[in-house]
Amino acid sequence: MYKILYADKLAANIYRMVVEAPMVARRCEPGQFVIVRVNEEGERIPLTICDYDREKGTVTIVFQPIGASTLILADLGEGDFIEDFVGPLGRPSDLIEEDIEELKKKHIIFIAGGVGTAPVYPQVKWLHEHGITADAIIGAKNKDLVILEKEFREVCNLYITTDDGSYGRSGMVTTCLQDLIDKEGKQYDHCVAIGPMIMMKFVCKLTKEYDLKTIVSMNPIMVDGTGMCGACRLTVGDEVKFACVDGPEFDGHLVDFDQAMKRMTMYKTEEGREALRLKEGKTHHGGCGNCGGDK
Repeated sequence: MYKILYADKLAANIYRMVVEAPMVARRCEPGQFVIVRVNEEGERIPLTICDYDREKGTVTIVFQPIGASTLILADLGEGDFIEDFVGPLGRPSDLIEEDIEELKKKHIIFIAGGVGTAPVYPQVKWLHEHGITADAIIGAKNKDLVILEKEFREVCNLYITTDDGSYGRSGMVTTCLQDLIDKEGKQYDHCVAIGPMIMMKFVCKLTKEYDLKTIVSMNPIMVDGTGMCGACRLTVGDEVKFACVDGPEFDGHLVDFDQAMKRMTMYKTEEGREALRLKEGKTHHGGCGNCGGDK
């Protein structure tokens, strides 16, 4: 059992929890995720890690209630317990594997949309702790849906944009990025975009024009978190990958977003899932070591 030490509501339908999980916190790296099971009857929910504290032994998660299990999770509060909290899973951000001195020479821009703001935070925080100040764009539909602003301002140069212009700059995150480069003379060597699939698709379409390397996180398509369900199967370049075991981060310019979004739609129905299994055969799953999907 894992104790919830703190819980609050960041915005409409967006919740944050700090969970006591020392073994997970000890090994966490930016870019990874955990699998949460609220109770014995609950389903496995993959949730990205928003923050962690090795000394205190805590891990912070941010989520939106969508299904039954996340609705139950949202009703829990300080002092309550979660049945299972497994992790860290997935591959850490490539940035932490680079030489720090070489990393300091780069100009890095992060683009976050909606709940995707949460997994961006540990990356910009990690860079700040290593003497690197990145730029970050947070995009939201309106002012009330902007999350983690205070936390971001403490560790990076922050730009906020809202679709309706109610806060910060007006427009989409892509418009903000264009303005920074074309009108304000910013130059970037590396971009990380995390948010809704459609947002990441259009960010990558734009950054390809600038020849700006862009990493995306495919956590929105994860369901089981182990590769066994086949939900997060995607094509990266000419290879079949699984977001949960091979990612969740990939070269955004190589990801087939249209295919991934179509699979997400099909996977929501039993008929769609069966059609995918028939079409993809042995490559439908990944990570089990037996079906061939992990080859």
